[in-house]
Amino acid sequence: MIPLLLMLVATDAQATTPVDAERAFAADAQAIGQWTAFRKWSSDDAIMFVPQPVNAHTFLKDRKDPPRAIDWWPTESWMSCDGGTAVNTGGWRRPDGAIGYFTTVWQKQPDGRWKWILDSGDTLKKPRARPAYPTAHIASCTGAAGYEGLYIGKMGGGAASDHTLNWSWHVEDDGARTLRIGMWNGRSFDSVVDDEIAAAK
Repeated sequence: MIPLLLMLVATDAQATTPVDAERAFAADAQAIGQWTAFRKWSSDDAIMFVPQPVNAHTFLKDRKDPPRAIDWWPTESWMSCDGGTAVNTGGWRRPDGAIGYFTTVWQKQPDGRWKWILDSGDTLKKPRARPAYPTAHIASCTGAAGYEGLYIGKMGGGAASDHTLNWSWHVEDDGARTLRIGMWNGRSFDSVVDDEIAAAK
């Protein structure tokens, strides 16, 4: 566990791990602008909820960066057995003091860079801790995991290429949604994230 933890929280300019990528993404938001960073760090088919699922690049195309960016940090990370897909979750704080959490799915690209492919989150009443070393987990490499496809719609989901990490969502007409993440333990999937997001008032 310790070597894996150190691997996942190592920081360098290459963003070699999903935690590196999350931290570099958050740092870029402060340095180059919030929406500029969102565009830079997302895949071409990345999805965000506004509150319905949309293509991130379409939604952000002409959106100007706010004067001050939101600040966020990872608290926990789950990685597929093959090391190509990960899910990070953590806390955020807006410049106005509002607090919340995020869940972001990351995928390693053919050139070795990490890009986020799904971003979700909501507000909280109490802030999440800001650990120096986020808790890290890796899926089992034994057994045969299942598969789910990724698509945009009222319901959707996806899976790592080795099927050991998967995610699914359902969005109601009023914007309420669920996001669930499963990680393979060698026999079945453990539910590691179960986000329930109420409709916006």
